Amino acid sequence: MGGGALTGEAVRRLLVLTLAALLAAPGAALAWGATGHRIIGELAVRNLPKGELPAFLARRAAIADVGELSREPDRSRGAGKLHDSDRDPAHQVNLDDEGRLEGGPPLKPMPPTRADYEAALRAAGGDSWKAGYLQYAIVDRYQQLTTDFAFWRALDAAERNRAWRTHRAWFKADKARREGLILRTLGELSHFVGDGSEPLHVTIHYNGWGAYPNPAGFTTQKIHAAFEGAMVRAGVTEAMVAARMKPFRTCGCPIEARAVDFLLASDAQVAPLYEMEKAGGMAAGDPRGPAFAAERIAEGASELRDLIVEAWRASEDRAIGYKPSVRPRDVEAGKADPYDSFYSAD
Repeated sequence: MGGGALTGEAVRRLLVLTLAALLAAPGAALAWGATGHRIIGELAVRNLPKGELPAFLARRAAIADVGELSREPDRSRGAGKLHDSDRDPAHQVNLDDEGRLEGGPPLKPMPPTRADYEAALRAAGGDSWKAGYLQYAIVDRYQQLTTDFAFWRALDAAERNRAWRTHRAWFKADKARREGLILRTLGELSHFVGDGSEPLHVTIHYNGWGAYPNPAGFTTQKIHAAFEGAMVRAGVTEAMVAARMKPFRTCGCPIEARAVDFLLASDAQVAPLYEMEKAGGMAAGDPRGPAFAAERIAEGASELRDLIVEAWRASEDRAIGYKPSVRPRDVEAGKADPYDSFYSAD
């Protein structure tokens, strides 16, 4: 064996140390684990208003797909250094005890672009890789879902319009492709909304209180994985979460404002979470920990359901396609054949 080679035991130790380092990093936290994310995705889609959204979303297979795809942003980790370093900060945003971003500026109002956000953080001595950009991940996926829904609306209407039957087969096939994309986008939106409902994903105290002023004597032990993973799997059921879901709420505000308000509301639960842990609520068999987690998972499922409905309603007037763009409401009214815009314009 050459002098530069590693023994099997040395390789094993290196892998263990590498995994430990990854799990200790703030960007490596996996909000809710598979169980919580799956519950959020499935419950949100199952509780969509009857008869308003596309019927394919009510299929049992579609609901299951959203639940599984809700886990995908975590499962894709490890694809490569560039992939992970760019995407990991999307899973959290680190707020201090005053609700300000780690690095100085307030979370609200939200700068209109990631570039503007990065500039504001750098002016305060921080950056979005350290502070996180969960709010932008939620807005990005909501906007994509609105566009996906807009294409589906137009394709569905075009497929059913007898005047455009020459291209009916293509409209039908492209609608089927769009349905697959909608499920993928829904899964991604579900994941980031789920991350946002987990208080430890919106705070500098993401895994124990850390080296910050701690007058209440909250734990400095690593509690992140124990709270959102093992405890949820062992003690939280879908029925517990379903019973805690809230009625539909429309915001009447831009998605940027709604996303920020959602994250600030989750941040307000950081201290209560630590108080619950301090009181022994995360001990094995104590019902307080699972109840707290179920409440937060229900917040995620309720918010996701509401965002899906809002995206569907906004999609009617979303301009889509190319040279010229069309609006679904005009296709539905028979005023605009979308074929050239969707297929052949270069």
